[in-house]
Amino acid sequence: MDFKLFLVNVAAAIFTLLGTKMFYMVYGKFKVQKNKRIAYAFSSLPSPHIENSATNDEAQTLPRNYLHDVFPSFHGADVRRSFLSHIMKEFRSKGISPFVDNEIKRGEFIGPELKTAIQGSRIALVLLSKNYASSSWCLDELVEIMKCKEDLGQTVKPIFYEVDPTDIKKQTRDFGKVFNKTCEGKTNEVIGKWSQALEIVATIAGYHSNKWRDEATMIEDIATDISNLLNIVIPSSHFKGLIGMEDHMRKMEPLLRLDLEEVRMIGIWGPPGIGKSTIARCLFNQYSEEFQSRALMVNIKGDYPRPCLDEGSAQLQLQSQMLSKMLNHKDIIVISHLGVAQERLKYKKVLLVLDDVDRLAQLDALAEKTSWFGRGSRIIITTEDLRVLKQHRIKDIYKVDYPTDDQAFQMFCMYAFGQKYPEEGFEDLARQVTYLAGNLPLGLQVMGSHFRNMYKEEWEREIQKLWRSLDGKIESILQFSYDALWDEDQYLFLHIACFFKGYLIKEVVEHLKKTFPDVKQRLDVLIEKSLIYMFYSNIEMNSLLEKMGRDIVRKQSHDPGQRQFLVNDGEICDVLMGDETGSRSVIGINFICYEDEQIISERAFEKMSNLQFLNLRRGCCQKGNETTTWHLPHGLSYLSPQLRLLDWWYFPMTCFPANVNLKFLVELNMRYSKLEKLWDGIKSYHYYYRSDFLVKLPSSIGNATNLQTLNLRECSSLVELPSSIGNLHKVSYLNLNECPELKVLPVNVNLKSLDRLDLRNCSSLKSFPEISTNVSFLDLRGTAIEGVPESVKGWSRLLHLILRGCKELLSLPQLPDSLTRLDLNKEARDLLLQRSTRKITVLPGKEIPTCFTHRANGGSLKVELSERHFPSSLIFKACILLVEREEYYETRSTPTGLYYKVYSDEGTVMRDFHKLFCTITEHLYIFEFQIEDVTSNKLFFEFVIENFLRKWVIKECG
Repeated sequence: MDFKLFLVNVAAAIFTLLGTKMFYMVYGKFKVQKNKRIAYAFSSLPSPHIENSATNDEAQTLPRNYLHDVFPSFHGADVRRSFLSHIMKEFRSKGISPFVDNEIKRGEFIGPELKTAIQGSRIALVLLSKNYASSSWCLDELVEIMKCKEDLGQTVKPIFYEVDPTDIKKQTRDFGKVFNKTCEGKTNEVIGKWSQALEIVATIAGYHSNKWRDEATMIEDIATDISNLLNIVIPSSHFKGLIGMEDHMRKMEPLLRLDLEEVRMIGIWGPPGIGKSTIARCLFNQYSEEFQSRALMVNIKGDYPRPCLDEGSAQLQLQSQMLSKMLNHKDIIVISHLGVAQERLKYKKVLLVLDDVDRLAQLDALAEKTSWFGRGSRIIITTEDLRVLKQHRIKDIYKVDYPTDDQAFQMFCMYAFGQKYPEEGFEDLARQVTYLAGNLPLGLQVMGSHFRNMYKEEWEREIQKLWRSLDGKIESILQFSYDALWDEDQYLFLHIACFFKGYLIKEVVEHLKKTFPDVKQRLDVLIEKSLIYMFYSNIEMNSLLEKMGRDIVRKQSHDPGQRQFLVNDGEICDVLMGDETGSRSVIGINFICYEDEQIISERAFEKMSNLQFLNLRRGCCQKGNETTTWHLPHGLSYLSPQLRLLDWWYFPMTCFPANVNLKFLVELNMRYSKLEKLWDGIKSYHYYYRSDFLVKLPSSIGNATNLQTLNLRECSSLVELPSSIGNLHKVSYLNLNECPELKVLPVNVNLKSLDRLDLRNCSSLKSFPEISTNVSFLDLRGTAIEGVPESVKGWSRLLHLILRGCKELLSLPQLPDSLTRLDLNKEARDLLLQRSTRKITVLPGKEIPTCFTHRANGGSLKVELSERHFPSSLIFKACILLVEREEYYETRSTPTGLYYKVYSDEGTVMRDFHKLFCTITEHLYIFEFQIEDVTSNKLFFEFVIENFLRKWVIKECG
């Protein structure tokens, strides 16, 4: 396919995504019409982004060309000649097409014609009156309506006409008497279905006749609401089928809290193209019927004047548009001040969606305060800029995460193949394109649409082009946020895109603080602008944004040696093989070589006097498991003194050039190198060092008094550390992981700042490391230690102690109260279980140990005592298993305490409380307590976790 056609498809698709009406682009099916913009169309065919599951097969049975707008379910004798006739007339005056049953003969059961009418209506209006339940016909209608609501996502609106919803839900009082009479002679199955349908419909938000002063106003208001609903209603089954959308809807529920009467503002935040607008619109369509008034404001950023020379006028125009939509005015309402919104909406329960906000002035115009809106209102704001939400003091913020790899692959396949999986022979190609799109729904849609209906040979050609350069139209969308940055922030963005993606944030700060004195604040700006994101403690970036950043650098010069960063493998090879082919412009080289041999010229780095970051690694060669050989035939004459990071795996020389002076070096990583020793006279800097040949560190390491991180991981020949490391009081992280020959650590030292000590798989280490009493994390798994010294109880900062796989360990002393995680073998755990303590002990475990003779699921159990004559007091040891509810993994909710109560048939015996300083899922919490004056041989124990959102639950107790 011609690449120009790709640009046409991309431009059309992007225009649709950003349009104000057709928001289903990322998740929907598209139809390209000649001389027309792409538009979303409902059809009988599955949407490309709809999952083909059993549930969705049912959803596809919902007619796309509806037979009726409204299906009214009612008891004729109660309302046909009064309320019903008036509301039907009002419907017709507003162009609403209701189903009319005059010609259907009513019998014992509802027939196929009536079922078709129910299924073919967009909204079911259930008019519940005093004698509604006297008709089995009405009750069967209601059962069918509830089935359509569940299976097809049909909208149901009940009208409680001179009846109490509670009587309907519980089938009590006059309504219950009528219902019971109808149930006479019916089977339990039929009665159960009727009763369940009544219970459900009674809980749906609807209209109560006792809330209106007169019937005429009530009818007019209901008809207006139904008219508004018809303008926006889309079956919720469509949203359930959107890949990943159910997860978003579930995670939004704790933020929306529709059960509360307070006014809430909720932010939806994420990078461009990730689906924020789609989520907001799905929420709007799913919940709008529960609100008295509603408005969806789209593309606010795009419609706001830039530059805005008259902020006040722009705000007035924006509020006018919002009020016109909210109050259902065909013409724009003219307002003279921003207080009009509060005057018109303060007594209305509204749902307001503000899509694509990027300035605080926009929020001030549309939703400055919660007091502008009536009780129960919800305002949903989508933005790429977290600072806008923070400036508006919005605390409930939903960060839209990228889809999982599987979801992204399914999304792409929906666009490319019209199904969740690729056609035969296309899987590898489809996965390559999915990777290029970086799990970004925008990229998945654009690229999937481009590759649709291509032959395999065309796929292969187009993928080669995409690897070389981003398409300009995609880049233009992603670059919008980049162009709005200050120059320094743009410069930092390029550092991350070309070099530091995937690095720990603390490493990035350390490496870049010389270039960017306020690097932490600038990183926050990039995070808030959704240009980078945090994954655990690492800085990450969407691959489309990364590729865009690298393209920006590529365009700096046709000569690679004149650019700031070198990232293209072929260009780096040319530069390294040449003499003085670089320049002072180069500050970073990031190269993973996959060739069998890479020649590096002796003078390759001579002109790169400003080189600060050098990363030379190698990957598996095409032959198999062999690795690249760095070949320096004449050695190396020069390395820039400005280097702050030197990461050179398999460095082939046994020592550095004699003239090397790396005075600004922050990190030295020479993994698998042939270096036999480090030079004497080490300056005060921080470094990582990895080598298979290193036997011991020089004693001069103790002179590096500013050293903060010492990483000696996988130094497989390292036997000992010099006692001079006792001078390294600024070291916070010491990594000796995978040093199997290490036998001993220095004694009589106490590193003041050491926080993390990693000794994993130091299989020759027999003595417990006592080099610092200040560590919070100590990993000793796979070592040969035989015991833990008594002094460890005084390590007041120790939080995590990992002893799993220590096969020689048979005993443990008293551990510090600060400990929140203990990972150890079964023998040591059983010893701890026998230890007496009134404080909570936290141990790993997925079930209550058998030594607890009374066990039960949940948080309560009964204990029967055998004693007839009880002592004055009894001591009990209790154990609970605390777990996290899966649906709340993404929420932040920490238990604050454990309440427990003991009572008998005679009343409460005791109650108490333990404060929980830590919470770890699938861990056991063990403690003792004493009960005085026991007089009953039957005791009941209850344990309750105090926590918000009920995220944490007690799975078992004993």
